[in-house]
Amino acid sequence: MDRKTTAILGAGGWGTALASLWAKDGRNIVLWGHNAERVEQFRSSRENKDYLSGVKLPDNVRITSELGDCAESGLVVFVVPSTAFREIAEQCRDKISTDAVLLSCTKGIEHGTGMRMSQILSENFPSHPVAVLSGPNLAIEVARGLPTATVLGCADTDCAVQLQAILGSPRFRIYTSDEVVGIELGGALKNVFALSAGVSDGLGLGDNSKAALVTRCLAELLRLGTAMGGNARTFYGLSGVGDLIATCFSQHSRNRKVGERIGRGESLGEITSGMQMVAEGIPTTKSAFECGRRFEVDTPIIDQVHAMLYEDKPPAKALTDLLHREQKPERT
Repeated sequence: MDRKTTAILGAGGWGTALASLWAKDGRNIVLWGHNAERVEQFRSSRENKDYLSGVKLPDNVRITSELGDCAESGLVVFVVPSTAFREIAEQCRDKISTDAVLLSCTKGIEHGTGMRMSQILSENFPSHPVAVLSGPNLAIEVARGLPTATVLGCADTDCAVQLQAILGSPRFRIYTSDEVVGIELGGALKNVFALSAGVSDGLGLGDNSKAALVTRCLAELLRLGTAMGGNARTFYGLSGVGDLIATCFSQHSRNRKVGERIGRGESLGEITSGMQMVAEGIPTTKSAFECGRRFEVDTPIIDQVHAMLYEDKPPAKALTDLLHREQKPERT
C-alpha cells in the first residue's frame, strides 16, 4: 500500500475534515467532489465554505472533480452520500489502481436492497480489500483537531492494522475490529435515532425523556442490528453507543437538527429545500423501516420516525403512540 497517497471521494463536511486531518500528517491527499463549479471555488479558496467553513486545507491536498486523478492512490476513501454510493462506485471501477485498498466512511443502508456500503464496494471491486470506519466523529471537531476515537473494521486483520498505523494519530485514535457488519449498522441506524432525539428536543420534552428515548433506541439498535448479522458487542462500542450518544446530543449533528425542526412543526420538504448538507438519517429511515419488516423485528421508534418523515404524521401523535405502547419488563 502506498502510504503517501490517499484519495478521498466526497468533498462534503466529513470528506473535507478527513482531508484536513490526514494532510497534516504529511501525506498527499486527492480530494474529489462531483460538482465542478463548487470544486473550482474550493480549489481557489482552499476552504469548503458550503460544508466546513473556517477550515483551510494545506497545499498537499489536491482538490479535483476528475475521478481519473485518483488512479494512482493506494488508499481510496469513499465519503459520498449513501444514495449516490453505488453510482460513484460503478464510475470508479476502471479508474482505481488494481492494488488499492478501499475504505468506506459513509454511514447508510441502500434503499431497496438493504445492502451496506462495504457490500456495494465488494460487489464492484471483488479483488480489493475493503474496510469501514465509523464512530462518534463529528466533522467540525475532527477538523479542529479535538481528540476523538473511531473504529476501523476489516475482515483482513493485517490490513486493518496497517490502516490503523497509517491513518491514526494521538488525536484521532483508531481501534480495529474484524466485525464489519455491526460497525456499519451502528453508524447507519444511529442517524435514524438521532432524528427521534431531535424531535424530542423540538417538542421540549426534557432530559429525562431524551435519556429514556436514547436508551430505548439502543435496545432497538441491538434488536435490528443483530437480526441483520451484527455482533451485539459491537453495538456497545464506538460505532454503536459512542456514535449514538454523539449524534443524539450534539448541537453539530445534522440529523438531530432535522429532527428538532420536525418536532417544532416544520415539514420534511421545508427542511430539505434549504439544506446543502446531507442528513443520512432521512434516506436511512426508509431502509431501516424496510429492514425491520424484512427481518420481522419490532422497531417502534424507527416506525414512528418513518411515519413522521414519509406519512405526514404529527410529532405529538407519534409521541402519544409510543407512550401508549404496552408496558413490559426491561430486557438487556
